[in-house]
Amino acid sequence: MTEDRRALMNTSLIHDGRVVHLSVDTVRFPDGSVGELELVRHRGASAVLPVLGSEHDADPEILLVRQYRYAAGGDIYEVPAGIIEPGETWEECAERELEEEAGVCAGRLVKLTTIHTTPGFTNEEIHLYAAFDLVPGRARADDDEFLEVVRLPLSRILEMVRAGEITDGKTLVTILYGARFLLRDGGAR
Repeated sequence: MTEDRRALMNTSLIHDGRVVHLSVDTVRFPDGSVGELELVRHRGASAVLPVLGSEHDADPEILLVRQYRYAAGGDIYEVPAGIIEPGETWEECAERELEEEAGVCAGRLVKLTTIHTTPGFTNEEIHLYAAFDLVPGRARADDDEFLEVVRLPLSRILEMVRAGEITDGKTLVTILYGARFLLRDGGAR
């Protein structure tokens, strides 16, 4: 997460929370004008597409979590994901979240890409991975996490994407990126 320090003239902290930090920044825009922008600063996160079997399988099974999200108005489908902890690498964050939320550990982790979630008002980046050669681990949900692990074939997950049943942005990008560039178009060769 990089900030253009040349543009930042002043920052006023409005809220310093457990997950996000809200400020009003005075910035110099590329044309030289000056204005105020609200910015939500976030440590960043990792997200993981847990693949059962091989990336060469015609229709590999994927683990998703069905998780209660207050802001979304109820349960939604997501890939395991979470905020990076101090001292962790992005890969370590991905591995930790995979075990905590899905109860499995990756034998092999493959970097997919990095996304900016909503660059109009937050600096949050999420580092996306795919996990293979999964072995049982120990699930440990946080006190505010209410989730269920769901095992589905990629073809069904892609149908859910098309039908609008999966709406979480990081999950959509992770699934579609993985299906297109890693899992051979979800078996559609």
